[in-house]
Amino acid sequence: MGHPDFRVGGRIFATLSGESRGRGVLKLTVEQQAAFVAELPEVFEPVQGGWGRMGMTYILLDSADEETMRGALVTAHRNVESKQMGAKKKPAKKRAP
Repeated sequence: MGHPDFRVGGRIFATLSGESRGRGVLKLTVEQQAAFVAELPEVFEPVQGGWGRMGMTYILLDSADEETMRGALVTAHRNVESKQMGAKKKPAKKRAP
């Protein structure tokens, strides 16, 4: 889509889609988003609209220190990675003859 993104197993867990406005976007759970925003509201904010209600979260790049950035990226990475691992472990459904 014309901006850098970060993937695990072909699935996006973070993007720099808001880089021109000094923001990155992370794929968090709703619960993780609430915790990040509550702890560091000057660094994290929900994306507007439906994407934000699903956990997509802005990280203000100039406000985040390296440790915060790394922690947030690792969290988003694990979310996508664990979802993929769960999908791989599901047994195939058998079809009726």
